[in-house]
Amino acid sequence: MSAPKKVVLAYSGGLDTSIILKWLQTEYGCEVVTFTADLGQGEELDPARQKAEMLGIKPENIFIEDVREEFVRDFVFPMFRANALYEGLYLLGTSIARPLISKRLVEIAAMTGADAVAHGATGKGNDQVRFELAAYALNPDIKVIAPWRLWDLTSRTRLIDFAEKNQIPIAKNKRGEAPFSVDANLLHTSSEGRVLEDPAVMAPDYVYQRTVSPEDAPDTPEFIEVSFERGDAVAINGTALSPATILTDLNEYGRKHGIGRLDFVENRFVGMKSRGIYETPGGTILLEAHRGIEQITLDSGAGHLKDSLMPRYAELIYNGFWFSPERYMLQAAIDKSQEHVTGTVRLKLYKGSVSCVGRWSDHSLYSEAHVTFEDDAGAYDQKDAAGFIQLNALRLKLLAARDRRLKG
Repeated sequence: MSAPKKVVLAYSGGLDTSIILKWLQTEYGCEVVTFTADLGQGEELDPARQKAEMLGIKPENIFIEDVREEFVRDFVFPMFRANALYEGLYLLGTSIARPLISKRLVEIAAMTGADAVAHGATGKGNDQVRFELAAYALNPDIKVIAPWRLWDLTSRTRLIDFAEKNQIPIAKNKRGEAPFSVDANLLHTSSEGRVLEDPAVMAPDYVYQRTVSPEDAPDTPEFIEVSFERGDAVAINGTALSPATILTDLNEYGRKHGIGRLDFVENRFVGMKSRGIYETPGGTILLEAHRGIEQITLDSGAGHLKDSLMPRYAELIYNGFWFSPERYMLQAAIDKSQEHVTGTVRLKLYKGSVSCVGRWSDHSLYSEAHVTFEDDAGAYDQKDAAGFIQLNALRLKLLAARDRRLKG
């Protein structure tokens, strides 16, 4: 690959991406544009601007954007329409943020005339795959630079030495190895590495940053109502809210009640297993709420088919194929299923758990007249079940008769 002339860097303002910024300048002699996304990670972003300017980036080449609404509306909500869980447990909080970051990197590259984008993901993880597959799907001609796969700064000591030689400020708490690494956005917090690397050892309490311990949560349950339109949450307790505000408020409910903790050993796309501690308080509530409203509004055939598609859909997101034709195809089917997923659910929040305790909708398929144990006034003729059973039993009876004949 020829040396880039202008690079858009996914920039957090932290030590690692600041080193990458300076490395790009010294290694390629190229102009660098920085992009910092506010995904609801809860960090102050002004220092990222100040640090980029200190490292010689022109003000017009510094992009800091609040993308929280776009993140929830166009990425999180479509994923939750599918009830997506990777390997049955993981709510894909890191995975779903990467295509948005890549999308903006490619768009900013087009705006600024850059011929390359760069990211700070390592060569061992999934994020490098997610960033790069998304970038190539959106611009097949873009160059992607992954410094962790290229440079010789392979130890913390070398990184610190490089920072000191290039006058990059180093916070005192960044000089040693952090006890674990953290990725955060509005949907979740992910903690991995170091003190968490032995899956046999329980995670220390200090790893959890977004939720109180369930044991310390309130001793009385709290009830909330979440309303949906066409599969997307639109209101809490009757108050209409924007997508990002809904997730923010659900996060606070989940934080208070210790909801959404997950200790998980997963299969990375690159082949190895890794252990992570995930906190997805609002997302865990949202998943329970969405499944609750689907229970009364989604036809059984459509619902069962949708559930069978979900593992494939979740795997596509985990592996970085958000912008693939197969994800679009599955999304179209999932979105079609949500046309009548409109109504309200009542949820009970209590000491680490969330459960649906009520649901109602003008689009409901639930018929009390058909399921009642009382007199159904002719809504259902129980005699019809006999023929239904005989037709479904026919092949089983034929199999049993054959087996008995062969044994005899």
